[in-house]
Amino acid sequence: MSQDRVTSRAEALFEQHRLRQSFAPFVGDDTVDSIDTAYAIQAVLVERLLTDRSETVAGYKIGLTSPRMQALLGIDSPIAGVVFGGRVHASGVQVSRADFGQLGIECEIVVRIGQDLLPAAAPYTSADVAAAVEAVCPAFELVDDRAADYTVTDISSLVADNSWNAGLVLGEFREQWPDLASLVGVVSRNGTELDRGDAADVLGHPFNALLWLANHLARGERGLRRGDLVATGSIVPTRVPSEPETCVFSLDGLGEVVLEVVD
Repeated sequence: MSQDRVTSRAEALFEQHRLRQSFAPFVGDDTVDSIDTAYAIQAVLVERLLTDRSETVAGYKIGLTSPRMQALLGIDSPIAGVVFGGRVHASGVQVSRADFGQLGIECEIVVRIGQDLLPAAAPYTSADVAAAVEAVCPAFELVDDRAADYTVTDISSLVADNSWNAGLVLGEFREQWPDLASLVGVVSRNGTELDRGDAADVLGHPFNALLWLANHLARGERGLRRGDLVATGSIVPTRVPSEPETCVFSLDGLGEVVLEVVD
């Protein structure tokens, strides 16, 4: 696909966001021809949003890393998107459903990178990425699928739209942590447990997702930088709140994160 067509598709997505329109996948003559093209569109869209909003890159999200999440969207590999600095929040933040096309909540382990993982040093190994992690915390990823129709949504259109990232809500970072693959995460709403999942479902270990991301980003120019935040993938399927609630995600030995959802 030519650069002009990549740019035109990114501009179409930018306009959807600006006008607060529902998500519309690329179809017909506009169909995205490959996942590489989808990431090229994403890169142009992200640069447009960064400039328009005077934003910075805070890190990345990794999506579709567990069997349940992959089954939800019919894909067998992870996807990535950029997290903007203005969308990173501390535990206890209040968010309004009205600010999203359709707010979704995902339960994650977020890592903070302590040393650069630049493209020139790739390919990376499991030991490389484990050594680069400075701290970890429980977190919510906020996603906005803009009321997508999942029966017609394709993965390339989703990736092109920055993999639907709409922010992170972070618990307290810890510089020492238990074996992450052994942890069980529990999500509750207004004090009642809703679901639970194993951190090992994230590609066997959240650092395996990080390894995938480091080598994925090594195909570009930036790579991973010291201070970057990386959401490693949801332990339980995405949930869409239908009314105001207090949502808590806890991981034994790692702590908890709290999100207040209002209308």
